[in-house]
Amino acid sequence: MLKEKIGFIGGGKMAEALVKGLLRTKLSPVDNIIVSDVDNKRCKTLEKEIGINTSLENKKVIANSDVIILAVKPNVVGVILEELKNDITEKHLVVSIAAGIPLDFMESSLNKGCRVTRVMPNTPCLVGEAAAGYALGKNATPNDGELVGQILNAVGKSFLLEEKYLDAVTGLSGSGPAFIYMVIEALTDGGVKMGLPRDVSTALAAQTVFGAAKMVLESGMHVGELKDSVTSPGGTTIEGLHALEKGGLRSTLINAVEVATKKSKRLGRAFSKQRK
Repeated sequence: MLKEKIGFIGGGKMAEALVKGLLRTKLSPVDNIIVSDVDNKRCKTLEKEIGINTSLENKKVIANSDVIILAVKPNVVGVILEELKNDITEKHLVVSIAAGIPLDFMESSLNKGCRVTRVMPNTPCLVGEAAAGYALGKNATPNDGELVGQILNAVGKSFLLEEKYLDAVTGLSGSGPAFIYMVIEALTDGGVKMGLPRDVSTALAAQTVFGAAKMVLESGMHVGELKDSVTSPGGTTIEGLHALEKGGLRSTLINAVEVATKKSKRLGRAFSKQRK
């Protein structure tokens, strides 16, 4: 169990998922968690449904936390850091899950010596199956890295990386769920076209993607080997794979990750320029 007290600035769905993960895995006792949000109704909901302490004041979170998780929209991170600049010290560890906010932006927005980390989670965090990458700021310690990893692993899998890789993480696992939802939707439509009821087709498509992903993660086999194991000579699967190759599925998905990554880089450069 973590000894550090953890505070969240922002009480949205991602913050809620992280809190539930910490409690579900018994990494943190409920009394060591506090959340602030501008919406009093949201605070009351979190208090009632999860039993955590909440506040309308961000400074109360800072005063009662060792780890501060910024779970707000990217466009308000600068305002919040300016508001809390004199309250956050080198004793705090600041963790941002706001997409596209570079470490240098946060470090230059706070007082010298402050420890910051940047995290790129994804929405399956909400069901305990996140795929996240995170990077440490120049003042963050190896122990800080281990702590952030523990928090993120409570809701999925995480990888400590150099910051230069986080834009690619954004393009792949950050945006990736939307790409896979489209794949599931298309497979569902294919089933419906072939006569399946839509609810059954959706369930089959989603379970197929889930099962295939689990095979990749747990079998130890290369994805190409797994594909070949389903593909009998002259069978149905090779016909379908041929159609996917003709339709450009591989290059389309590669292009999707590439353009999403480039967009993340542009957003990061825009924030860095704001501090210059």
